[in-house]
Amino acid sequence: MKKNTLFIVMVLLLSGTAQAQNKTDASLMWNKDKKQVLEITSESGNLYREVGHHGPAVENEWMGLRLYFDHKVAIDTYNKINPGLELAAAGWYPTVEQQQNGWGADLYKVGSTVGMGGVRLWDGEKEQFLDPVSRRTARVRKEANHSYMEMLSEGIPYKGETIDVLVRVTVYSGMREAKVEAFAFSNKPVQFLTGINFHPTTEVFEGEDFIATWGVHPEDVAAFQFAIGGAIKYNPDDFEQVQKGEAQFELVSKPTKYLETWVTSSCEKEADLNTMGNFIAYLRALQL
Repeated sequence: MKKNTLFIVMVLLLSGTAQAQNKTDASLMWNKDKKQVLEITSESGNLYREVGHHGPAVENEWMGLRLYFDHKVAIDTYNKINPGLELAAAGWYPTVEQQQNGWGADLYKVGSTVGMGGVRLWDGEKEQFLDPVSRRTARVRKEANHSYMEMLSEGIPYKGETIDVLVRVTVYSGMREAKVEAFAFSNKPVQFLTGINFHPTTEVFEGEDFIATWGVHPEDVAAFQFAIGGAIKYNPDDFEQVQKGEAQFELVSKPTKYLETWVTSSCEKEADLNTMGNFIAYLRALQL
């Protein structure tokens, strides 16, 4: 009896410790009442204005990420100055006072691009949105040591058939990087398109297995503008071409039903990764 009791106590203590150390969070809510939910579905595929932060969101200590709930299904980034969780208290748009006190801000500008690691399709000649759809569903979960968000786009016309694509973004406790996964539910393998966007005001750097950007984005939401870094880390063997477009680097996958990449971000007001040089050195040494 004593052994069983001790075992139960240890399990409870370990469980409590894991929860206490979970430095991630997830958020999905309706704008009208700010009520947090686990899942939202739309037959139109577009709830951009009806859903808080325009779609599901997750965060780790260093950044927040959101998936746009519309045809773009792009990944946008929320940069932080000090490590910590901010979504629950500030949402995606902290007040000027909060930003003056060291909170993060929406500094990343996505536009019509994939943003930082967003996923679309490649039809053999050009980029194809995950749209139109018969239904689009957003989900979030917070687990013991990680949180994730996902977007399921159903009924997408693609190369003569109709397919479903799931995009999942996972953040882990104590880990700056987020994993981006794409799943194709189709009869045949598909070609995914992912990448990272850039602006005339940002520098870009191509490494052997990553692409990084650094600079000030043309964003007007944040109270103060400063340089931010963004990066996508990938396995070159998964892609048949990497090309620089007008506003984004496009990574076109080999035919597959599953694709994995990693994304991360930084900014000039952080304590360590506060220059492009530091950011690139970090990415070169990063093993995933």
